Amino acid sequence: MKALNALADWPVENVAAAVMTGDGDSIAVHRHGDTARVFPLASVTKLLVAQAVLVAVDEGAVELDDPAGPPGATVAHLLAHASGLAFDSRDVQAPPASRRIYSSAGYEVLAEIVEAATGFAFPDYLAEAVCVPLGLTSTALTGPAGHGAESSVDDLAALAADYLRPRLRPVPSAARAVDVWFPGLDGFVPGYGKHRPNDWGLGPELRGHKSPHWTAPSHSPRTFGHFGQSGTFLWVDPDLDAACVVLTDRAFGPWAKPLWSEFNESVVTELGTAGRG
Repeated sequence: MKALNALADWPVENVAAAVMTGDGDSIAVHRHGDTARVFPLASVTKLLVAQAVLVAVDEGAVELDDPAGPPGATVAHLLAHASGLAFDSRDVQAPPASRRIYSSAGYEVLAEIVEAATGFAFPDYLAEAVCVPLGLTSTALTGPAGHGAESSVDDLAALAADYLRPRLRPVPSAARAVDVWFPGLDGFVPGYGKHRPNDWGLGPELRGHKSPHWTAPSHSPRTFGHFGQSGTFLWVDPDLDAACVVLTDRAFGPWAKPLWSEFNESVVTELGTAGRG
């Protein structure tokens, strides 16, 4: 895939990437760089943690409407950053479902809930519930549940492929997780300002019509995913039947904003051209 060649010019020491495209029941993978290299994921961790929590829901260990976090909040509120918890503490900043407050602390609460319900330490549950079934051999939660995982492009390509062709979770449940939860809530996307509304699913951020944004301007509104402050991102565009993972070793900052959006636009353009060809 030609769009991947632009990554060689990024101002980072190490970058690896993959673009996944649907082909019937299978997924084609286009790779760039050392896709086995392990990188800190920062907040891309939340996609893995959310999948583990949702497996626990599928298994009946927890329920989406179980009370969790602040009074009146539930597991679903925590997954969708609608509980009212602060970003990096368990201080309550708003009533549940009144604002979209991005909360890493909320994901730590979720990990504790799954631990209590299953009797497994959460990193072990994540490994058994998500990593083993998907064959993620280099992925581990070594720090907080909101931002403490490490992984490789090869592993996250498998996670992204599972979003495109769900096998970890039942298809209806997987689809419901990337619907808008608690619609109409305004809030901030870290580094990209306030959005009205700031739509979110059960783990993934939903692109909607947000601008500016880290995905491509021409991505479909149904695009979802996450980015991390360690210079990482993963997106899935169901309308394109495609996904992309990029991991770097340079922290997110002003360098990333134009390059991420331009790169993602070139991927979308190339895939769109190929689809018309």
